[in-house]
Amino acid sequence: MGIEVLIPDFNGAEAPLRDVMAAGPDILNHNLETVRRLQKPVRKRARWDRTLSVLERAKVYAAEDGHPVHTKSSLMVGLGETREEMTEAFVALREVDCDILTIGQYLRPSVNHLPLIRYYHPDEFADMKVEALGLGFRHVESGPLVRSSYHARDQVPGAEVRRARRQATLDAEGRVIAAAS
Repeated sequence: MGIEVLIPDFNGAEAPLRDVMAAGPDILNHNLETVRRLQKPVRKRARWDRTLSVLERAKVYAAEDGHPVHTKSSLMVGLGETREEMTEAFVALREVDCDILTIGQYLRPSVNHLPLIRYYHPDEFADMKVEALGLGFRHVESGPLVRSSYHARDQVPGAEVRRARRQATLDAEGRVIAAAS
């Protein structure tokens, strides 16, 4: 079992991020949420550059502590962003060595929240996943109902081995026999 933490940006403060990284999480999640142009209306206090800096510094601090970490971020679509802006966000996340990306549909929680501009088709989510993987993300979840914690246990380092073990059986002598596909 791995540990994933979802954190705020700590207003850019170094000490709280160092404290989190000293605890040795397997995955550090801090969400970019949306494209650069929509940051202010979507994220009142957070900032694009600060978010990217948090993800980048998390890797540095983890390496200093001798505990490598995978970083993860999430983007919502449906707020009026363009595909070109989404590509810019993917590239910006990869430039700070973000490993895992989740992309989901924005769903307006109430009339007091930003309006939904459009729904994306599942094929568009599939296209974004292919693009993001092509840029070097290790893992991408992309779909209308995807949220930052979607299938989180499959994103933790070593998840492939644990998944295979869950699907395997043991023979009479205790040897692992892979499950039939």
